[in-house]
Amino acid sequence: MLHITANGQELEISEHITYEQLAQQLGLEDIMLVQVGENQLKELQKVVLDGEQIEFLNAGSSPGYLTYKRSMNLLLCKAVHDVLGEEAGRNIVILHSVGNAYYYELKMRDTAFSEKNAIQIQKRMEELVKEDVTIEKYNMRTEDAVRHFQDQKRFDKVNLIKYRRSSRTNMYCIGGYEDYFYGYMVPSTGKLKYFQVEYKEPYLLLRLPKRQEPRVILPLEERPKLLRVLERSKDWSETMHVAHLGDLNEMVTHGKINELILVQEALQENLLYKIARDITENGKRIILIAGPSSSGKTTFSHRLAIQLRIVGLNPHPIALDDFFKHRHLAPLDEKGEYDFESIECLQIDLFNQCMNDLLEGKEVLMPRYNFISGMSEWQEKPMKIEKNDVLIIEGIHGLNDQLSHHLPSRYKYKIYVSALTQLALDQHNRIPTTDGRLIRRIVRDARSRGTDAQSTIARWNSVRAGEEKNIFPYQEEADVMFNSAQVYELAVLKQYAEPLLFAVPRDSKEYQEAKRLLKFLDYFLNISSDQIPKSSILREFIGGGCFNV
Repeated sequence: MLHITANGQELEISEHITYEQLAQQLGLEDIMLVQVGENQLKELQKVVLDGEQIEFLNAGSSPGYLTYKRSMNLLLCKAVHDVLGEEAGRNIVILHSVGNAYYYELKMRDTAFSEKNAIQIQKRMEELVKEDVTIEKYNMRTEDAVRHFQDQKRFDKVNLIKYRRSSRTNMYCIGGYEDYFYGYMVPSTGKLKYFQVEYKEPYLLLRLPKRQEPRVILPLEERPKLLRVLERSKDWSETMHVAHLGDLNEMVTHGKINELILVQEALQENLLYKIARDITENGKRIILIAGPSSSGKTTFSHRLAIQLRIVGLNPHPIALDDFFKHRHLAPLDEKGEYDFESIECLQIDLFNQCMNDLLEGKEVLMPRYNFISGMSEWQEKPMKIEKNDVLIIEGIHGLNDQLSHHLPSRYKYKIYVSALTQLALDQHNRIPTTDGRLIRRIVRDARSRGTDAQSTIARWNSVRAGEEKNIFPYQEEADVMFNSAQVYELAVLKQYAEPLLFAVPRDSKEYQEAKRLLKFLDYFLNISSDQIPKSSILREFIGGGCFNV
């Protein structure tokens, strides 16, 4: 007999029992994964060991939710294979994650998804869930996996796997359909109950629950502006032949990376110039910039200011933080702590008054927030702007009309900046945008704020919750969206992030996430930071830039 602790309960169980069998014995439903001890994750088909402390994770947990989404992706690919044939199963591509849906397309000549296909695929997925088909896991030598995918002409996986340092590669299989996936999977299709497949020309959509409500399929969140930005980025990546990580690694090994860096930097500069032209041609004078953490908003603001000067405007930066109320007047969150990300922290009426007075040509004494004392003070000299002057205002609430409700709409220009990663590991394994931003933040916080990776990881869920509340709901209000992600950046950030992640203590609860990120970064070949221009947005994170950020 084995002596274990499961969900805080001490138990005596038989030997050779799997975590899945134990969950069934305990009457637990919708379990995706287990955590053993403080930080070790295991799939449910593994065997329980004596003395283990086990916590069962459902899709309401972050690791469980990732496992659910990844497994759903495999299930959809299997259904496409069954409904549309082997070639379609190989050539379905996961493109974007927008709102609560994954967007897929078929990379086949003269073939695309249809409404009829969506109905057929939904039905086939429901059949597989009802049959509770085992998801087999096995591994093979990496060199054999490369040959295996070469024989199948799945060259996106060939180019990914051949650069792996690991001698073994895990494979997953549902009823004869096999694939390579990065990360954990559920043991059988019966756990994948909650989903909806739809057709939205030209895409096939897989709608999933949110982590907070893992059994509820919410209505589709329409985000057309965000989708257009993602589509443009995807088209550019394909034009440069770097849609997948294997393509990027190929460019590194063949010495072609410098050209890629120069082209992408030029592309971003061209987009900045177009934004500046749009601002001047439409008589905009108040530029409001917002975006989630580690999107490069500060460097973006500096580079936009240069482009505004080129088109004849004189930009003045204004920090929204200077309009904070006295600290003791800040609202409290559900834990009774100050909620500094709430818009109620700002002196909104004062902000609108100051901006309107500036637009009218008045001299204005501006506030200044003292972060040490937590008090709002006043600048020493008044501010005044001229006819060709514009105000650049950066802050998390920039797109929220509650902030600027008394300012003339004809003068406002809203910009949403985010790092929307379009590089994918391969056709079936996308890179979450949040991973790119987290790695950016880990590197920047260690360099400029003296914060270790463990602390940054520990705060990340709180940061993400603030974004979901204060930033993402307003992104479609932007006049323009700017994608600050660079297709090569993770290969540069890797050399800075890895030592920081290795320093996370193994006995800490943050080690689990650090280990996941280290495994992820291991897919990338290094790119030297020497090749990164000093004006690049990436310099905001790795240092050595020409802007004071």
